[in-house]
Amino acid sequence: MDDRLYFRQLLSGRDFAVGDGAAAQMVNFVYLIGDRETGEAVAVDPTYRVDDLLATLSADDMRLTGVLATHYHVDHVGGSMFGLTIEGISDILERQSVQIHVQRDEAEWVRKGTGVSGSDLVEHDGDDELLVGSIPISMVHTPGHTPGSQCFLVDGKLVAGDTLFLEGCGRTDFPGGDPGLMYDSLRRLAAMPDSVTVYPGHQYSAAPSAGLGAVKQLNYVFRPNSREQWLSMLGQG
Repeated sequence: MDDRLYFRQLLSGRDFAVGDGAAAQMVNFVYLIGDRETGEAVAVDPTYRVDDLLATLSADDMRLTGVLATHYHVDHVGGSMFGLTIEGISDILERQSVQIHVQRDEAEWVRKGTGVSGSDLVEHDGDDELLVGSIPISMVHTPGHTPGSQCFLVDGKLVAGDTLFLEGCGRTDFPGGDPGLMYDSLRRLAAMPDSVTVYPGHQYSAAPSAGLGAVKQLNYVFRPNSREQWLSMLGQG
């Protein structure tokens, strides 16, 4: 699959949305995943300057056929935040008609935050699989940061959104967050093979990605051995 898989990790403020202060400050990663033979690709969490992302696909002889959302926060799907409007999935839909794939528990949050209609969304359950050309992408429901947070596993690459960073994990004190569910989700990711490469939703560490085995050794979120220890570490025990 390595020859056929199209996979790009793009950093906001550097690889696209250059000169956008919010993009540079938030250091979001957007991922482009597709099938080189068919030219089909999806964008994971396309925000800030969607035309830049579409231009990148075009330059690579790829075309956008869908969008995957890790969760509903505006820096991942677009919308308004603290008086600032961020481009996202609604802007994608203004340019072309594609399906927006969300976890079922996240759909209402995405609709309210972005203004897109329910008919624009494809709601998924945990463990669904999406084919992009002939490239399978597994959807892994990982609630905790938000109710419908999801990660995407493709050819040993885990696009982890804000569920898991190389150092730390997503906050659980935002609306819809749940520290207990975050513990369960982190345990589910920890059960994956150490050879899986973690690609986070933000560059909150020096490296943009790392092997899961190394992340489990170095990331403090994997130190607690029980939910009770986890909640105690968070000051909620």
